[in-house]
Amino acid sequence: MKYLLILIFCLFGKIVSAQEFVFGKVTTEEHVDLQGVVVINLNTDEKVQTDRDGNFMIRGKVKDKLRTSSPRYERVSVTLSAEDFRKPLHIIVKRIPYEIEEVEIKYQVTGDLKKDVQHLGEARKVKILKTEIAKDIALGPRPNIPRAHGEFVQPVGPGFSIGKVKNQWDDVDFMNFLIREIPEDFFTEDLKLTKPEISFFILYVFKDYERKNILKNGTPGYSDIMRFMQVSERKIVDYKSNK
Repeated sequence: MKYLLILIFCLFGKIVSAQEFVFGKVTTEEHVDLQGVVVINLNTDEKVQTDRDGNFMIRGKVKDKLRTSSPRYERVSVTLSAEDFRKPLHIIVKRIPYEIEEVEIKYQVTGDLKKDVQHLGEARKVKILKTEIAKDIALGPRPNIPRAHGEFVQPVGPGFSIGKVKNQWDDVDFMNFLIREIPEDFFTEDLKLTKPEISFFILYVFKDYERKNILKNGTPGYSDIMRFMQVSERKIVDYKSNK
């Protein structure tokens, strides 16, 4: 009888051990396998990423909650049941809808700042330009500086720097893009930031985030977003310790 009980406990231990891992796959509604999706066990804080075929393996137990995290896709939460340890778990994520920015036909700059500003509208940088013009007028007339037709010459004197003229974006543009593309709960739940802290933290991460080509072309991709999220997870401890 004693040996029978030992055998039963050994078999039970093996069953429990076998149920420590959940195997699963993450796909879109169109059955496209998603690589690089972060799967988190909220009960243990363990994180794994899906491979190129969308597969993942993570430790857990019954009633643990798993959650997915991926740029441009809605988060999905799953509470594990006994069935999920007997067969692969299939998680389907939906793409986050977002509006496509309006394409604006560029106005041909004439060199007459007063006339050009009327055609450029009230975009953020145009407002800055108007401020600089007002400062320039307040300083009084100055000698004419030869320039090519249509070339913008930034006013001399104290003012606001908007970055290199050749860049399509500045840091604020890229920051707004990240806030729009990355789900808010990545910052508030995963990184434990308050909403007002998000923009400050993004600028803090920029200190160790290479973005020269992103600002130059204004066309960040999926890999740039994933790289930013990985750097953020490393920098969050330093950020909070320096607050």
